[in-house]
Amino acid sequence: MLSLRRAASSVVRRNTLALSGAAQQCAFKSTLPELPYEYSALEPVVSRDIMTLHHQKHHAAYVTNYNATLEKLQAAVSRNDISAQIELQPALKFNGGGHINHSIFWQNLTPDTTKPEAGLEDAINLRFGSFEKFKNEMSTKAVGVQGSGWAWLGYDKTSKSLQIATCANQDPLQGTTGLIPLLGIDVWEHAYYLQYKNVRADYVKAIFDVVNWKDVSKRFADAKA
Repeated sequence: MLSLRRAASSVVRRNTLALSGAAQQCAFKSTLPELPYEYSALEPVVSRDIMTLHHQKHHAAYVTNYNATLEKLQAAVSRNDISAQIELQPALKFNGGGHINHSIFWQNLTPDTTKPEAGLEDAINLRFGSFEKFKNEMSTKAVGVQGSGWAWLGYDKTSKSLQIATCANQDPLQGTTGLIPLLGIDVWEHAYYLQYKNVRADYVKAIFDVVNWKDVSKRFADAKA
């Protein structure tokens, strides 16, 4: 009887550990966020086809690949395989960065007409001289990204000032530069090619018409806090 109780207890412990491990693994998994608007909401600036493909295919792929890479990383950590952990870092950075960047990007856009709140507007004028000068500088940086990448308006907590920066591929702004992301412009071709072909400058110029300045202003206020 005692041996049966011990055997039953052992089974319960194993099942509990397995469920705990599964729950922990699920807790770390990322999910594809829903868009805060319809796929056609940003037309004519960004077409429904682009938004659908960009969200359902590209962003979804980053989430899927990030989760798969994270599982491999957890397995490598559990067996203390340091080499495997190091080998997984580029995939983790690329797919995790893609998920972070796009999650911000969708919120940075809106079909509504918005403008920067007073605090952000003052900071832009102080740093760049005027809103138009800021827009021109950010547009130039975005158009000038070689290959694929992002242009960002970020906040530097050290200097307490706004900065414009570019990141290659899916490198996340804060993780690679320390700047807190406020506004991102995706200049990968999948973000605009179906509509703007190879004229990236037209896409960058148009994207400012659908920037969600309420979201950017909130990010700025949060970054300063």
